[in-house]
Amino acid sequence: MHGNGNLGPPGDRDGAHGGGDPASAHGGDPAFAHGGGDPASPYDSGDRAPVHEGGPLAYGHRGPAHVDHGPVRYGPLAPDPALPVLPELSAVLAAASGRTRPEPPGGGPVLREAARGYWDRRGLHGAAAGVAAAPGAQPLLLALIGAHGGDVLMPRPCPAAWMPQARLLGRPAYHVPTPAECGGVPDPYALLETVRRVRAEGGRPKLLLLSVADDPTATVAPPELVREACEAAIGEGLHIVSDETWRDTVHRPRDTVLLSPAEMCPDDVTVLTDLSGALTPAAWPVAVARFPDTPRAAVRHARTLDILTALGALVAGPVAGAAAHALDEPEAVRDRIRRAAALQTVVAAAAHRTVLAAGALARPPQAGRHLYADLGPLRSRLAELGVADSMELEEYLTDRLGAPAPGGHRFGDELGALRVRLGTGPLLGATERQRAESLAAADPLALPHVAQALDGFAAVLGALR
Repeated sequence: MHGNGNLGPPGDRDGAHGGGDPASAHGGDPAFAHGGGDPASPYDSGDRAPVHEGGPLAYGHRGPAHVDHGPVRYGPLAPDPALPVLPELSAVLAAASGRTRPEPPGGGPVLREAARGYWDRRGLHGAAAGVAAAPGAQPLLLALIGAHGGDVLMPRPCPAAWMPQARLLGRPAYHVPTPAECGGVPDPYALLETVRRVRAEGGRPKLLLLSVADDPTATVAPPELVREACEAAIGEGLHIVSDETWRDTVHRPRDTVLLSPAEMCPDDVTVLTDLSGALTPAAWPVAVARFPDTPRAAVRHARTLDILTALGALVAGPVAGAAAHALDEPEAVRDRIRRAAALQTVVAAAAHRTVLAAGALARPPQAGRHLYADLGPLRSRLAELGVADSMELEEYLTDRLGAPAPGGHRFGDELGALRVRLGTGPLLGATERQRAESLAAADPLALPHVAQALDGFAAVLGALR
């Protein structure tokens, strides 16, 4: 039994799982083998909640000899947009710089109303009273998980911050495989099988995290998959937290249908959005959550505010003003969103072509400012260079690219798989002036600094053929 102090709902237990061999408890399927936590994992510190990882090389199978792979508390940040701050937002922030008090827990009325309007324009209707804000997605997700009881399920791979939140609360957490065509949303049949096996062990699966526009895979889940996964989850009594941070970064919005789970199942889905995805700089942390309009959701909303209060997770006053302005989406903000997405459409596609030309694999990026590459086909050459797993791949590429290249183990993938998230922000230029030129260019690939950055990117990957 792993207690979670006072952060969980009263009377809820976290779910104690039966003993014995973890693999045999799951029928011997390595996809359900339990990892005890990699000693070199960036989030391990002392006691760990049971983490149910997949793959024959689950996290707990590495020895102490590998603890020198990076700082213990290093966790990859979201991909950097590498774009100048929108001047209109800077002006709003500067005008509010005299505010000396933070927002109240969950955000003040102006910020919450702006978030309500933002979702209303996307077909997600509700009241400002059902909104909660926090200084970033991590504390808000922590509060959301804490407000629910039971075990947590999430796709593999998933955002790097998700598993640490469950660990911190002592919640058993399980990865569920994703289908071949996309990441972010679990395969419905694998989800049902995972729920069945968890319950057979005595667990209590209650919460599913997913992301329709995904980090790390940069894919957008097809609407039919989203529907099937949500129907499977809700049919098993799971509540869904839909992370929609990247929905406004879709590269080709006219050709890509993004369906929010909250559109289909409004009473069973809480939506989470980190504004740093497309609206505000990461240096101004703010995230918002939209709760269903039900009595049960009102109770969870209140618990979420209690946890944010206990954490002191309050949005800074000046940041709240800029965030509300961004959420209102005046023309300058809408124009920046469109131009940034168009820029990434071109640059990410060029990076994807480079990855494929080097003999590696990657799904075509559809959203965000990154792509997720599988260098498994280059394993022989990488072995000659002393790279045998994703931790060593992360070190190798980060050193040679001069930019963060977090390995797949950060996102719940098997340590032995040679997968890595590659950000495209560094390809836009080394200076603010160059990045502004990239944003304004009709053909960014024709700019000398972009062409040079892509050549360097290609040279690093080409050396692995």
